Amino acid sequence: MKIHFSHFKVRHREDGVVATMVFMALLAIMVIVVASNVRMLVHLHATEKLIEQKQIQRLNVSQTNNVAVVESQPKSK
Repeated sequence: MKIHFSHFKVRHREDGVVATMVFMALLAIMVIVVASNVRMLVHLHATEKLIEQKQIQRLNVSQTNNVAVVESQPKSK
């Protein structure tokens, strides 16, 4: 009785293909995560600039609306 090893060789090749497919899927997921993080950082930076501009405007308005208070000096006798 002869044992044919051709079936085992095909199985080994299929395992390599499956491993490659899994690796490619993980790589694609990592690329998606990195791209979404970059997009979120860009959005966060734009939001930070907008908040900073609003704070600067708010502080400038509050400085121009200040009322100067002059303290009267006590009268000496």
